[in-house]
Amino acid sequence: MALAAFAAAIPSPKSLNSDLTILISNDLQGPNSPLAGSGVILLSPRPYHDAEAGCEALSERLWSPELNASLVKPNLDYLQFQGKLNATSKLWIQGSNSSHAALDMSGAVSPADPASQLPVLCTQTAPFSSKGVQDTSEKWRVEVQANNQTVTGYRDRLSFRFFGIRYAPQPKRFTYSTIFRGSGESISAVDFGAQCAQGSSGSGSEDCLFLNIWTPHLPSPDPQADKKNLKPVGFWIHGGAFTGGTANDATFDGANIVSRGDMVLVAINYRLLALGFLALNDGVTNGNFGLADQITALDWVRANIQAFGGDPNRITIFGQSAGAASTRALIASPKAAGKFSGAILLSNLGGINYGTTYSDYYTIDEQLSAAGHAILNATDCALAPSQVECLRALPLSTLLSAGTARYLVVDGTYLTSPSLPLSGPPLPISLMMGLARDDGAAMIRFPAPDTTNATTYLATQGFSPVSPNLFPLPALSNITLAIYNASSRLATDGIFRCHAQATAAALASRLPRGIYYYEFDRTYQTTGWPQTDVCEAPRTTSHPHGDPSLPYFRCHSGELYYVFGNLARQGLPWRDEGDLPFSRTVVDLFSAFMRTGNPNVERGYLAARGYGLEGRGLGGWEAVRGEEGRVRVLDWKGDREEGVKVEGWREVEQCRGLGLGLGEVS
Repeated sequence: MALAAFAAAIPSPKSLNSDLTILISNDLQGPNSPLAGSGVILLSPRPYHDAEAGCEALSERLWSPELNASLVKPNLDYLQFQGKLNATSKLWIQGSNSSHAALDMSGAVSPADPASQLPVLCTQTAPFSSKGVQDTSEKWRVEVQANNQTVTGYRDRLSFRFFGIRYAPQPKRFTYSTIFRGSGESISAVDFGAQCAQGSSGSGSEDCLFLNIWTPHLPSPDPQADKKNLKPVGFWIHGGAFTGGTANDATFDGANIVSRGDMVLVAINYRLLALGFLALNDGVTNGNFGLADQITALDWVRANIQAFGGDPNRITIFGQSAGAASTRALIASPKAAGKFSGAILLSNLGGINYGTTYSDYYTIDEQLSAAGHAILNATDCALAPSQVECLRALPLSTLLSAGTARYLVVDGTYLTSPSLPLSGPPLPISLMMGLARDDGAAMIRFPAPDTTNATTYLATQGFSPVSPNLFPLPALSNITLAIYNASSRLATDGIFRCHAQATAAALASRLPRGIYYYEFDRTYQTTGWPQTDVCEAPRTTSHPHGDPSLPYFRCHSGELYYVFGNLARQGLPWRDEGDLPFSRTVVDLFSAFMRTGNPNVERGYLAARGYGLEGRGLGGWEAVRGEEGRVRVLDWKGDREEGVKVEGWREVEQCRGLGLGLGEVS
């Protein structure tokens, strides 16, 4: 295998005849980390000359002991933990002068026969990417053969990145998507594809069915290659009320979670608003087009993710808000059955008011009453010979400004029951679910300064009167803030907590693999939404960026930076000494669930990677036992190893008073 064979094109597993694996001790601090230089690229065994050529083809060189052997030792330990290497293994590295040097598992260097077939350690000098900086230059590009296409992506310090990959051709408006099949073409996957059309302005595109992939591992295309090295796959479904959002959001960048968690992440776009969810009573236009897109994307991933290092038999679907509602609907959908092994619902909506429409599915007639008739009337399509053809002929902006259709419906194919059945035969998946402690606070407006009557205020927010004994006003001198406190408690219980707890308790009997339930008692408000002062930790002289130990509302979406490990990547400050270790803990818990179906992190994994055990609360999370609650409280103070905080179900009396108690949700 000569150097000239590598130099002609963008490197790929095929051209290098090798797996490509990025290994790095990722402490989530990015380029400011003392471990930033620990990154290496591992190549499959080969003679020394081909080792040099392989690294050079990647615009790298053989790793040198001058780069600090102690930094790469955790990478060696992890390779041994995985079984890829053993205690007597050696790897090619850069020798001094003209010697052919190998590194053993203790970090010692010795000469080796240049004809020996040894795995290869290359340097990894690709820069860290950030929210606003992506270096996609030719130097860092890499190719993969997938779906009968040559797909060109690139790498940063932490992962290989492939963006804007088409998983479905643009469907005819109000028809169901089909999986895209390549025809031998080469495509660029270094830039995001279009987001799906959203908003009355018509931003985005109808041609938007693209997905993004982050992975630390690209396998050799050799059909005899060892499949046990394939990684678990997280399949991310963005939120946004089925009216907005995109897989391209930097909040969900997968580099940190795939690097630290040793997994693959896929994030998908799906059609929104009327384009994704309008149903008509014509027997054909049955809605759920956006949900069907998610299943089409899942089919594409199952067919092609192995080329990107992912295991098609270990896919965890997960999403937040409307993404959680999508995940719940996929568990209910006969069209998605058997296509994933695990699921995570982050802040699913259900229960009362606004939340009801995400977990209780409309009939087509109900959807028409709620949204469809208004759209038909606003577009003068109500009396057209064919309503759907009339709507298809409209300019995109006209259709999107005519009304909001965002409802999942019982269409008889994708959804066949009015909600997820909580009783029935066993479900062959692992499940994890939960919410932010004050999830509902962002769902109501802060009262006007002159507000003094809680009942009147709640009516303006769409809530029916409830007993003041259930949600009493706290003893605060600021009556407006007191009303908001009690009302956000009601909104959280009614829209999120009670329905989620009742779901978990009832579903436990259907989930032999277990269901794990949590609440985030520490959050970090995202910069885009809800942009509410009460969702921010108070700023003080000692904590100018916010003090999470002081009272604040743990609002909707406030867990996302932690789940993806992206606080530093977003350019945001650590507020106190807990934000960084808490972020590591959350990434470790969520990625452990995707690897094993259990969020209790494997101690051997942590030790091998040098991630540490002490004080991070990475065990002790018990599965739900029906009506006996097991709520894992995610908060840095409660997440210390010596005192992991697990509670029973929260707000039991309030949930019962709302008619959403255990056993009262079907």
